[in-house]
Amino acid sequence: MAAKFAWEKYDEKHIKKLEKLCKEYREFLDNGKTERECVDTIVNGIEKEGYRELESLMKEGATLKKGDKVYSVWMNKSIVMYRIGSKPMSEGINILGAHIDSPRLDVKQKPLYEDSDHSFAYLDTHYYGGVKKYQWVTLPLALHGVVVKKDGTTVELNIGENEDDPVFFISDLLVHLAGEQLDKKAEKVIEGEALDLIVGSRPISIGEEEKNTDEGKKKAANAVKAGILDILKKTYDIEEDDFLSAEIEVVPAGKAREAGLDRSMILAYGHDDRVCAFTSVKAMLDVKETERTLCCILVDKEEIGSVGATGMRSRFFENSLAELMNLTGEYSELNVRRCLAHSCMLSSDVSAAFDPNFRSSFETKNTAWLGAGMVFNKFTGARGKSGSNDANAEYIAHIRKILDDKEIMYQTAELGKVDAGGGGTIAYILALYGMNVIDSGVAVLNMHAPWEAVSKADVYETYRGYKAFAEKASM
Repeated sequence: MAAKFAWEKYDEKHIKKLEKLCKEYREFLDNGKTERECVDTIVNGIEKEGYRELESLMKEGATLKKGDKVYSVWMNKSIVMYRIGSKPMSEGINILGAHIDSPRLDVKQKPLYEDSDHSFAYLDTHYYGGVKKYQWVTLPLALHGVVVKKDGTTVELNIGENEDDPVFFISDLLVHLAGEQLDKKAEKVIEGEALDLIVGSRPISIGEEEKNTDEGKKKAANAVKAGILDILKKTYDIEEDDFLSAEIEVVPAGKAREAGLDRSMILAYGHDDRVCAFTSVKAMLDVKETERTLCCILVDKEEIGSVGATGMRSRFFENSLAELMNLTGEYSELNVRRCLAHSCMLSSDVSAAFDPNFRSSFETKNTAWLGAGMVFNKFTGARGKSGSNDANAEYIAHIRKILDDKEIMYQTAELGKVDAGGGGTIAYILALYGMNVIDSGVAVLNMHAPWEAVSKADVYETYRGYKAFAEKASM
């Protein structure tokens, strides 16, 4: 009888590899809580493996050949990696694609204020992506991001992760007074404008002489805010106006942790979709040699529709491919189009794991189970497959053979019941080029919550699946 869960088939050798991979993954999560941090972490790793920056090679007028490893970063928030194969790229390439943005709170452009009673200083926020707003209150939160000053100086912020760092939080009403609040619908219990981060409560100390000056009176009127601005200036050389050109993300504070007495799971912020990003990069690095050129693209803005210059809808990927083909001597507009049309892709994104506490939202014959291996979603979209890529049968059969030949455990799923809702990925965008694309990835419990859970077994099987695909994806 075939194993239902991946754990049932592992021997000590597999367990050792699984634990090593998942330890690396937890470290990746801890070092990459924003898109910029993910890109920096990946670049540091792949350069040690011999990857060189495409833009530098272009300036050198270099010629690329089989085995060369190249990467390109766009606006510090998206990255694409290539490993040149022996076959012409016009015959297609093998692509692993994921996103590295996650739901969070973003600090607004004019965020810092003090409440009218001079008790707290706040940072005003705007939530990013699909979140249940009530999940973000009363948690220890951290600030990650960059502040770019007018002179071009970039100040990096990472406050709340070290043990001696302060953390931040959003307050909630005590249950004793919450009768009216608890009568509201869940989407209204905490509203967007109430997601203001408490960053201080101590008024600045004003000397006797300064109290009578205009500046002293201004500070006294907002003494807690003035104290925060004083700390920002002394510690980071940041002025209040510098928030105008800042990208600061509010994320859960704390490290990724093993979960369960059996340590079978990982509880962390950002599994969606950094679990697929990590396994895609790892798989590509571990592939030794292939006939087809390999590609791994990790993009921003998927959680808000893949928009903007760093989202999948931008021309960044297509432009980098054209430049790459130029350095291999293959470039023509027609060859770029042929390459894209003949490529095979795994759109690497997470799927919703079945939750017994909410079984009415799932159709159990077509759901993803935690610990049952890599997940394939033939289509995503909402209700009548709206906004979906729908992979064709021939491609799915081809993928099945690749995985079965390597004894990789996988499952197929839909995102809940037909009328329950749905979701999207970057798959449909790549499919516009005419290439074969299917969604695949890891089942996630608590998806889009501040703390999500995955099975270690699924991380391991997905890595193995991506590696097998990269080695032998052409149809």
